Amino acid sequence: MTRVFIIAGEISGDTHAAGLLREMKVLEPELQVNGLGGRQMREVAGQGIEDWVEKAGVVGLWEVLKIYRYFKKKKLAVEAQILAERPEAVILVDYPGFNLRVAKSLRAAGYAGKILYYISPQVWAWKKGRVKVMAKVLDLMICIFPFEKAFYEKSGLRTEFCGHPMVDRVQTLRRDWKRETALVGWFPGSRLNEVRRLFPVMVQASQAIRLAVPEARFAVSAANEALAGHMRTMADALGVPEAKRWIEVGTVYDLMQRCEAGAVASGTATLEAACFGLPYTLVYNVSWPTYVVAKLVVRIKHLGIINILAKREVVKELVQHDLNPDTLAKATSELLMQKHRREALQADLASVVAMLGSGGAYQRAAQAVHSAIHSS
Repeated sequence: MTRVFIIAGEISGDTHAAGLLREMKVLEPELQVNGLGGRQMREVAGQGIEDWVEKAGVVGLWEVLKIYRYFKKKKLAVEAQILAERPEAVILVDYPGFNLRVAKSLRAAGYAGKILYYISPQVWAWKKGRVKVMAKVLDLMICIFPFEKAFYEKSGLRTEFCGHPMVDRVQTLRRDWKRETALVGWFPGSRLNEVRRLFPVMVQASQAIRLAVPEARFAVSAANEALAGHMRTMADALGVPEAKRWIEVGTVYDLMQRCEAGAVASGTATLEAACFGLPYTLVYNVSWPTYVVAKLVVRIKHLGIINILAKREVVKELVQHDLNPDTLAKATSELLMQKHRREALQADLASVVAMLGSGGAYQRAAQAVHSAIHSS
């Protein structure tokens, strides 16, 4: 019986890890799984998964530093468990700040099993030098963007491009709906600190959008009921109680297909929106210490993965000081009022999404993991 230890630290990582584990269990029904993750991983792999993503899924240097002791303690505990249990493989899913440190420490402590990485960290954007370290401690990198394979292989790290899971998910979630005229979708993110920074800007932008497009209507995607509650409180504090009626829970993929235009928090949701053909603006705002550090280390021109893949600005990016109610209202109003701009953006999005493969990503990733574990 094969034993693996798997670590994911965010909601998106929980989703991808669950998809990978589901396909791994097809290949090995008796697979034994322990690790850190979330609800979806527990549903697939059972009680061996500790649900920690709500606390672990923080964004930004300052936010991480505030709970540094928690992460340090968790890292030491995880390493001790792995070294005691000696599973055949450790599978790390995205979440590089934590996962790469674990990988390095395990190798230093003499762990001889396979260390496999799924959803490659975007070191090509911020720390290219780290690839050399990764090549020394990892046995396999499984990437989901086509350009990453050549990047990692230059360092001698064995790499497989298995396609992007989003392609499969979109195929199952797509509905034959027409977009609703003048319906604006706000997608402020799945983390509380994101919502606190972005939702007020979106609500205030809504007021300005109605001046340009009086018939405009609004819908807000809340990742869960807890975040919806925070949004309702913020709407009252902003003096716009009407915004409470815009909030929908658990309808993110429906909204991305119904809305005529919108704004999406930087992250996985921007790719989801692109797959569904939503004409949108990317929005991003973090604490100033985090932003300053990011500006010093990030080595790419664009933030959004669609723009990175296209090597040009397909989706407008409103980042940090460029994001305010007026700039967001202007970008969104232009999409609402200019049909040719929406259609051109949708055509560009479809062209970029086509680069991500034709489906079957989790199956190919599971086969790559299975082969790596059982190779000499």
